Amino acid sequence: MSSVAVLGTGIMGAPMARNLRGAGLEVRVWNRTRERAEALAEDGIEVAGSPADAAKGADATLTMLADSEAVESVAAEALPAIGGVWIQSSTVGVDATGRLAATAAERGVPFLDAPVLGTKKPAEDGKLTVLASGPEDQRERCAPVFDAIGARTIWLGEAGAGTRMKLAVNSWLLALTVAIGESLAFAEALGADGATMLDILDGAPMGSPYAQLKGKAILAGDFTTSLPSRLAEKDARLILEAARSAGLEPELARAVHERFVQTVALDHGEDDMAAVYLACTPGAQTRTG
Repeated sequence: MSSVAVLGTGIMGAPMARNLRGAGLEVRVWNRTRERAEALAEDGIEVAGSPADAAKGADATLTMLADSEAVESVAAEALPAIGGVWIQSSTVGVDATGRLAATAAERGVPFLDAPVLGTKKPAEDGKLTVLASGPEDQRERCAPVFDAIGARTIWLGEAGAGTRMKLAVNSWLLALTVAIGESLAFAEALGADGATMLDILDGAPMGSPYAQLKGKAILAGDFTTSLPSRLAEKDARLILEAARSAGLEPELARAVHERFVQTVALDHGEDDMAAVYLACTPGAQTRTG
């Protein structure tokens, strides 16, 4: 493994590409809006003009794009040029992962379903958790890629298992984000101090470091984007769809999705998902910090 193509250089893809280059790998990138990728040239990363140009000759091609439609569109262009392994790290849901795996198989391209846990800062620090699934014979080969972008790689079995685990974990994280947003809004409506509430929870058995992180951002009115609310809405929708396909009708997942729908409707789709607090708070529907 000496060369990697990264298709998609957004909040996650750009720092992942930098960490791959920092690990000594040759890196080429492509982004639909080329200007967003050009800053990576300063790190010794080649910016390609098309997905196929980026993927051609690379030992691995990693896709980190917004949704299944974007991945499928880009894959249609890139797959004929992929000669190595395809590492699919976008969160696209169970059905789309199955389609992508089938398309790769038709082309004879090894396919790894490897979504990641973590947002902007862990991506920048190379501290993501990789939920890898796919052919066992690709495990050692892809280790340099996963070691460069993540602090931990968990192998879960056949392709598709990574996506299923990612949705299960995201179900918890999105629900926790909505819960802290709504709980702070509730405390404030009762005249209770939100900062004191977080202090009470800090280190307590019922507390959570993640809730502290999002809660403090909410109280500061700081919705600097780690994961945009529009992508949180997309992930919440994928969770709901997967649950229903599995024979469940999860009321909590439905409510979580609706809160993120409301957040996007309030024009906070590009703000961090902590902005879901604004959908829980009458009259507090604009950025406060």
